[in-house]
Amino acid sequence: MTETIQLAQKLIQIDSVTPNDKGCQKIIADYLSPLDFKIENLKFGDVDNLWARRGTESPCFAFAGHTDVVPTGPETAWTHPPFSAHIEGDMMFGRGTADMKSSIACFMVASKRFVHNYPNHKGSIAYLITSDEEGPAVDGTVKVVETLEARNEKIDYCLVGEPSSSKKLCDSIKNGRRGSLSGHLTVKGIQGHIAYPELADNPIHNVAPALEQLVQVQWDHGNEYFPPTSFQISNINGGTGATNVIPGDVVIQFNFRFSTEHSPESLQESVHAILDHHNLEYTLDWNLSGLPFITPAEGELIQAISKASKAQLGYEPELSTGGGTSDGRFIAPTGAQVIELGPLNATIHKIDEQVSVSDLNQLTELYYQTLVNLLAE
Repeated sequence: MTETIQLAQKLIQIDSVTPNDKGCQKIIADYLSPLDFKIENLKFGDVDNLWARRGTESPCFAFAGHTDVVPTGPETAWTHPPFSAHIEGDMMFGRGTADMKSSIACFMVASKRFVHNYPNHKGSIAYLITSDEEGPAVDGTVKVVETLEARNEKIDYCLVGEPSSSKKLCDSIKNGRRGSLSGHLTVKGIQGHIAYPELADNPIHNVAPALEQLVQVQWDHGNEYFPPTSFQISNINGGTGATNVIPGDVVIQFNFRFSTEHSPESLQESVHAILDHHNLEYTLDWNLSGLPFITPAEGELIQAISKASKAQLGYEPELSTGGGTSDGRFIAPTGAQVIELGPLNATIHKIDEQVSVSDLNQLTELYYQTLVNLLAE
C-alpha cells in the first residue's frame, strides 16, 4: 500500500463532519513541519483553518482543500461503515474519499517528493485547508484569505483538490465557477376565510404571474467560458396548514447561478423591476455566496497541468465552469490563477462514496509533475 493510500485512510477514518476537524489538520501539519513548512493554525469561531507555507518568495503555489465532510446519512445503508476507509479491490469506500480527503493525501505525498527532489525550488509551496467548506463557509477560507490580504501575502497559483473528474481521471478540470446569488422573498397579503376571498388578499395568487415571468426570462446566452445564467426557485412556503384559510404571506427562496455577463446588481435590479411591475407588497433579502471567476487557458497553471496530464495520461483535460461553487471563489478575486483538479465526482455526498486507489496514486503523480512544471529550479 502506498503512502498516499495510508494517509488517505488515516484522514477518512476521522468523522470530521462540518465544522469539526477532529485532528485532521494536525496530521497534515505534523507531516509538513519536517519539510520546513511554517505552520499557522487560524481558528475563527468554531472553524479550524490551516495555513502552511514553505518559502517566502513568489510565485506562491497553494494547495487548497477542506477536512470537513457532509453527514453520512443512515449508516446502515452503507455497504461498509462510512468512516472505515475500507478497500475492496481497487475501490476505497468512505465519507470524504472523493470529497476531498483523498486529494489532501495526494497533496502531501506530492509535496514531500517534490521537496526531496528539489529542495531549492523557486517560489513557495503553501496549503490552505479549512473545516468549513461544506457548511456556511463564513469562518473558513474566506477568513484566511482576508488574513493573508491584510498582510499583503499573495497566492499566485491555487490548485483546489475538489473532485473535478467525470468519467476518468483528469478528463475535466474546473478553471472557473459561476456566481451564486440567492433571494429570500416575502410577499404580503391579507389572511382571511377561504369562502370570503373578497375580504382577503391571496399573496400566492398575486405573486404567481411575477414568478412565471422570472422563470421565462432569458437572462443571457452565456459566453465562451460560461453557460447561460440560471434562475431556479428552491422553496415556496405559505399558508397556516388549514385548508380553509387564505394565507397572509408567502415566502419564496430562489437562486441565480450567473456568468460574467451579469453583476449581482444587474440581476437584483431586474428582479425588483419585475416584482414592482406586478404591484406586489414585498420584502426581499439578498445573499451573494460568490462572484463568477475564470482562469484563462493560456495561464501558467493550466498549461502546467495540461502538460503533466498529456505526459502521464496521454490526454489533456477539458476545461469546465459547470457545477456548484467551491472555495476557489474566495481565492480568485485576489488575482490568483485558480483551478480545481481531483478524483471522480460520481459518488460525492452519496451513500457508499468511493474512490479508485489507482486513481489516487495517479493523482499524486499529477500534482507532483505540476509542481515540477511550475517551481522546479
